Amino acid sequence: MEGERAEGDELIDDYVDCLMSLDTNARAGPSDALILGAPVVEGAVGGGTEPDAMRDFASAEDPKEPVLGMTFESDEAAKAFYNEYARRLGFPFRVGRSRRSKGTEEVVVMKRFVCSREGVYKKKQTSPDEATRKRERMSMREGCNAMMEVVRESDHWVVSKLEKAHNHDLGTCSTKVGYLRARGLLGGSDKVTMLGPDEMAFLRQNVLGEGGDAQGLIDYLKKAQANDPAFSHAIQVDKNGCVVNVFWADARAKAAYRHFGDAVTFDTSYKKNKYMMPFVTFSGVNHHLQPVIFGCALLMEETEFSFVWLFETWLSAMGGKAPCSLVTDQNRAMKAAIVKVFPNSCHRFCKWNILSRTKQKLTHAYTEHPTLRDELESCVLESETIATFETKWASIIDKYDLRKNSWLQAIYNIRQKWVPLYLMDTFFAEIAPTWKLETMNDFYKKYFNTKTTLEVFLNQFNLSMASQYEDEAKADMDTYLNKATTKTASLIEKQAASTYTKAIFSKFQEEFTESLGFIIQKTGDGCISKYTIRKDEDPTETFYVTYNASNKMAKCSCKYFEFSGILCRHILGVYIIVDPRTLPTDYFSRRWTRKARDDDALLEENNNYDDEDPSQSITSRYNVLCVDAIRCAEKGSGSEAVYKAAKDILQKAYQEIIAYERNPGRGSQRDAININEDVTIDDAVNDQSMPDSGPKVTNLLGQFLGSSWSPV
Repeated sequence: MEGERAEGDELIDDYVDCLMSLDTNARAGPSDALILGAPVVEGAVGGGTEPDAMRDFASAEDPKEPVLGMTFESDEAAKAFYNEYARRLGFPFRVGRSRRSKGTEEVVVMKRFVCSREGVYKKKQTSPDEATRKRERMSMREGCNAMMEVVRESDHWVVSKLEKAHNHDLGTCSTKVGYLRARGLLGGSDKVTMLGPDEMAFLRQNVLGEGGDAQGLIDYLKKAQANDPAFSHAIQVDKNGCVVNVFWADARAKAAYRHFGDAVTFDTSYKKNKYMMPFVTFSGVNHHLQPVIFGCALLMEETEFSFVWLFETWLSAMGGKAPCSLVTDQNRAMKAAIVKVFPNSCHRFCKWNILSRTKQKLTHAYTEHPTLRDELESCVLESETIATFETKWASIIDKYDLRKNSWLQAIYNIRQKWVPLYLMDTFFAEIAPTWKLETMNDFYKKYFNTKTTLEVFLNQFNLSMASQYEDEAKADMDTYLNKATTKTASLIEKQAASTYTKAIFSKFQEEFTESLGFIIQKTGDGCISKYTIRKDEDPTETFYVTYNASNKMAKCSCKYFEFSGILCRHILGVYIIVDPRTLPTDYFSRRWTRKARDDDALLEENNNYDDEDPSQSITSRYNVLCVDAIRCAEKGSGSEAVYKAAKDILQKAYQEIIAYERNPGRGSQRDAININEDVTIDDAVNDQSMPDSGPKVTNLLGQFLGSSWSPV
């Protein structure tokens, strides 16, 4: 993606400035036109949703127009203000000039924000051969003098020069323009102006298919449907019939959600670079701490209506069962949609996105104080109690004189929405504070560039998913074939080693060994005993455990088990004292165990879920039948002989279903079949003299599925 700077790069820089300084969110209106929304702050390559965060944080008393002598606490604050001003008026801007102080420090002392049409573009001289290879581009620069200049004075910044008049009409542009222009879908003569319904349709369709009608995507969905009957997809169109959003999920995504869908991340990593495909995923983590995908979408619009449609469509495809927790980026429209669609799910902002933006917001402070970043991240990620977090945060703010920093104040005010310590009573499948799930941004870095077409992108994504499934299969094999190594003779550790996958046992083992280094004091007797646990006599890091002798269950004030699904070192320390043999099975969350993918335990759950009235939902009926089919596949693949028998049984069962579909009256014949008749699978394999096994189909299926299976 990087190379020699060619003619036209200067023009691309203009368009990048345009995209970084204007809104990226389309909102539905009476005319269905793209309307100015929240600003995208320059430097926020880390996310197009930051504008919503900043609007949530902004004061209602902020002035709307720049004036000479206006003061700001930092150059970033000045830029954010001018960004909002430019957004309202409808013009892109860039940093046209900056100046540093003389001396060893060379800190920035002046910045000038100019309209992106400032200056005059000078065409470079090219040879005839180069001229034939390169397309003529159109410059945005028209000699506009509008600008705002700020200079540093002591501990603040002051507007020293200002020009509000523009020499051109004001309008806006869309983030999709950069994506399309990078692929040559918008030519140099296509001016970046206000986009109406026709232009918006053009953008949507060209993102979805170079032919202009999204045919490439439609063909992809049809092929996937033909290869996978369980494949689900949906397309949202606007009133003009233009494709707005597209969602799809295959059988593997649905199966993964059944097992690991309790904690979900809605990944919008494409916003980290405006030239990326507007591709989003619902993802989670499996029992080997590997990423799994629960569904995908191409998201052309980011309105509340579009998010509601996407979330409801995905939830329906997943059987209607909402996750316990949902992690997303910050976005006002998304947040409103989540409240409507997932009212009982705990919604949290991604801590990594906020820490990334903090790095951007505090660039100057990080440069001036090299230890600040590590201290802030340690405060968020390594504090073990809320009291410790609050103390560390206040200490950092005072130490570096950051009490007037609006960004830090803003993220502190919403700390309950993103700092994990405030959400420890909800399961998020996070086993370590510094552990980070692989995101789509990692995928983009590996496989994506500005020349990647939608077809190539989707094929590469499918290959990446296949690689993930292979990695899971390898981890399964490693867990079953290679015994985990224990460090002690404890029966508790051995119990965990034989129950968890190797990846999860490694984390449990860390907690178990750490439990040996705590000072544990019993502070209350009775049926429910109370204990205080501390390390190095530090009262600020004291934890409290209660132990119920009647059911042998314990609870800790750190709530690590509730948050991660793995027992904390504090409870383990108490168990070593009160009952050093084995742990109650309730403490082994199935989603972390070797049997996480075993559908036997899910059968009852799915049946209970559908007991209300499965006939009302195709998805519910499908999910229940899928569980049965998977169990047949697991049993039938045990050996070649059993496979042949299973194949024959399933084919005859399918014929029975088709016959019943054509003639429902045959149901009375089916009721007469004795499902307890003494016919075994081995008989089906070995006895070649068996008569027609049609009447035995239900019985053999029952044996494959287990004693709990019922044909009714």
